[in-house]
Amino acid sequence: MLSSAQARAEPPPPDRTMPAITTTNLTKKFGRVTAVNNLNLSIEKGEIFGFLGPNGAGKSTTIRMLCGILEPTSGDGSVGGFDINRESEQIKKIIGYMSQSFGLYQDLTVEENLKFYSALYCRPENRPPAHRGGG
Repeated sequence: MLSSAQARAEPPPPDRTMPAITTTNLTKKFGRVTAVNNLNLSIEKGEIFGFLGPNGAGKSTTIRMLCGILEPTSGDGSVGGFDINRESEQIKKIIGYMSQSFGLYQDLTVEENLKFYSALYCRPENRPPAHRGGG
C-alpha cells in the first residue's frame, strides 16, 4: 500500500532522449464523424513541424488531444515524454497553447493578448518583460 506522500509524489521526469511528440493510431470521433483517423507521427526535439489543411481536416482536434484538452477516442501519444492519456496535467505544465481566435479580446493587439494570457497563466518569473520602448 502507498503512503499518502507516495500517492501525491510527482511522476518521474520524462525521458528526454525520446522524440518531443509521438502518436500511434491517434483517433478522435465525434459521433459518426471521424475528425482524426489513425494519426502516426514522430516529431524530434528541436524540429519545426506544422499542420496544414482545410477547415475540418483535424488540425485543431489533434493539437487539443496533444495538449491534454481533448481525450482521444483511441490510440496513444506522448508530448515531452508524458503520455497524453494518463499524464495530461504534466503535459500542461511543459507546453504553451493559445487559440488563434480571441472571441472576447479582438480589440487587443497581439502583444496585449500575450501579456493578458501570461498574467493569467504564468508565474511572475516566467512572464514576458514589460515593453519599455519609446513612442
